[in-house]
Formats: sequence, C-alpha cells, structure tokens
Amino acid sequence: MKFALVNPNWKFEGSIYFGCREYHLPLEYGYAKALLEREGHEVLLLDAHLDCLDLKEIRQRLWAFHPDFTVITTAPTYLFWRCPPPELRVPQQTVREIQDVGGIIVAVGPHASTTPEATLRKLGADVAVLGEFEEVLPRVAQGIERCAGEASSICFQRDASIHARSIPNECTMHELPALRWPQEVIDKHRHHHHRFHAAPLGPGAEMETSRGCPYRCVFCAKEKFRNRYRSRPLAVILDELDGLLAQGVEYVYFIDELFLPRRELLEAMIDRNVKFGVQSRIDLWSPEMLELLGRAGCVSIEVGVESISETGRRLLSKRCKLAFGELTERLIFAKKHIAFVQANLIATRTDDPRAVENWRKVLLRHGVWANKPVPLFPYPGSPIYERTWGLADDHAWGRALDHYLQTYTELSDIQEQQPLSLSQLELRSCR
Repeated sequence: MKFALVNPNWKFEGSIYFGCREYHLPLEYGYAKALLEREGHEVLLLDAHLDCLDLKEIRQRLWAFHPDFTVITTAPTYLFWRCPPPELRVPQQTVREIQDVGGIIVAVGPHASTTPEATLRKLGADVAVLGEFEEVLPRVAQGIERCAGEASSICFQRDASIHARSIPNECTMHELPALRWPQEVIDKHRHHHHRFHAAPLGPGAEMETSRGCPYRCVFCAKEKFRNRYRSRPLAVILDELDGLLAQGVEYVYFIDELFLPRRELLEAMIDRNVKFGVQSRIDLWSPEMLELLGRAGCVSIEVGVESISETGRRLLSKRCKLAFGELTERLIFAKKHIAFVQANLIATRTDDPRAVENWRKVLLRHGVWANKPVPLFPYPGSPIYERTWGLADDHAWGRALDHYLQTYTELSDIQEQQPLSLSQLELRSCR
C-alpha cells in the first residue's frame, strides 16, 4: 500500500492559536513512516509547511504519488497537540484540494481524537484515528472494517453513517524507533524553539524522551492523546540524538509534556556538547538536579507556576510540592545554571494583579522571565471543559472559542488581537 503523510502549510490569520508558528519536525509522522515501511508499505512524507507548498503543489505531488491512503493532521506537530488551533480551516482547505487524488483520507490529531465525528464531517475524511496513531496506520492498511473490529480507536464513515469506537490509542514507547531525517530537512530547520539567549549558529530539531504526564491540571487537554506518562528507552534516545548531532544540529527541543529529572540521560548528555530546551515543573527539580540539567546543556526551561496563590494552584489542580516562596527560590536558583528560565502564569480571579506584578518584577531582577497571566482556553477534552459543559460534542470547539472570546477582551501578546469565531474561520463541510 501507498501512504501519503501530509503536514499542511499552516496559516493562522484570525486564530487565537497559542503555539509557535515556526516550523517544527513532525515527530508523529516520522514514527508513522518508520512503522509503515517496516511493514513493507511505501510512504511519502509531504511536509508542505517546511517546503512552503501551496494547495496546487500539494495536489500535484499527491497525484504523482497516487496514494491508497492520505493522512492529514489537525495540528502542527505533536508539540502543539495540547494547544492546537481550534479551527480546522487549513486541513479543510487541504482535503478539499486533494480529495479526488488522495485515496482514503485519514484524519489524525487532537480534533480527530477529541471530536472524531465532527472532524470527519468537517474534513470530509473517511477515517479518524483517536489518540496516538503511529501504530494504528499499519492496521488501517489491512482494511478499515477489519481494523475497526480489532481496534477501539477508529471512527469511519460509510454510506453517510459514522461508525465510532471511543477509546484513544496509546502507543507502546519501546516500539517507536530512533528517528532519522533527511539532511535537507535538517538544513532547512533553522528555528530554535523557545531559545532566546543567543542566535542560532546551526540547525535546530525536536525530540521526545517521554510521552504523557501523571498530573491532571484542569487546563491541560492531554487525556485523549499523550496522557499516561511513558518514557523512551535511553539507548533509543541517545541513538536518535547522536544522529541529529552528526547532521550538524546545534540545539534540540524536547517536546515532552513533562521533562523529568532523569540522571542517566542528563549524565549521558554532558559530553555530547548539545544545547537543549525543555518544559517541566520546577517543584520536581532539586537544586542538585537543576545544576546537572545546566551542565548537561540545557539553555532553556519553561515551567508552569500558573498561580501565585496556593488557592489558585489548588483550583487548577496543580498538586504542587513546594510552597510559593520555595517556588520563587527554586526559579532563581535555576537561572544560575540555565540561560533562560520562564515561569508561566494563567489568569485566575484568586490572584491580586498588583501582587502578580510585584512578583514578576522580583523574578525579572534575578533574570527569570514570568509572563503576564494568560487567559485560560477551555480546550475540548480538558478537565475544565468537561466540568463546564460535559463531554465534548460536535459543537465543542466553537463553544469553547465563543466562551473565550466573550470572556476575555485582552489576549496573550502572541495571539491575534482581532480573532475570528469558528464559523468565520472554517469552511462548510467538505462533504
């Protein structure tokens, strides 16, 4: 069978999208390609974002490849599955252009995982995979009905009827190989995600050492995908990292939902002369491990403090291990060993704005960046969404966006300041 894995050429005009708009490696497609080829399938990874392809160019390349299956994602890379664009405009435009040359259209990503039936209708796709899809695609090649009978993570459309199974797939991490990327892909990847202390001298890349998170913060939409914490084998991580370094990569961003203190990994990285960035929780890092993190090459760490009050953190279900004063001290200590340290805040009614500003000023005097509190978006599938409206239905993304736009007049400084509603952003259903 022939599989085309399509990463659309993402555009974000009018969107409230929180994520970085630069290019990042589509790790999920890298794994999927390796697993499909292991089963003997032919795979085209068509990265329209990297190569700046317009819709006609995407269509031409698919027509030349003549795939049996075309897979399209609803978010730009795993790094942003937890904070995707609410709208499906770009995947819709892509599917509409390639529908008659793409074979069976398979939707993957956070929308397919959280609201699969609505995603099928909006995209005009044939199949949606719920959860992590890398291991599912080889089963799809055996036939949709057979796959649906064996797996609980497939939603498919037949004769205007939708047949759904509702349990998201969870990958076995030791089955995922060390990824290898073509040199031309690495050479084009000049962006260093979340690195601010120095200009890039060489290419950047993304990797993961683990997947999932044991915590259940109310704002985090991870439970339909990348939910349970699982780590990759150390040997596989180092194999992939060494491959990237041999290709000239200067900086790696680990996309882990929660990069944990893992001594054996950090000690193995000390002699590899690589700079890297992570996202984590500062309350999980002792001073000793923060010092080791810096020696291993970490130059950027982003941590979620979320609220300056114990009440606020409790309402957000942070389950924080440190008191607020200890959090502040740990952040300041981290800055002594790591070039860029960021503490994230979420807008809560429990925090006095003046106290927040005073705390930000204290951190800034020590070189730690704390952002202005960001409005909380109730992503479908997150605990806060389900507490407010129940399980996500066909209208979940529009409902969440309408609520967000009606509640907040001032948005994050990385967002469009005149965002549009979902009905303004999305096309009518492709079918």
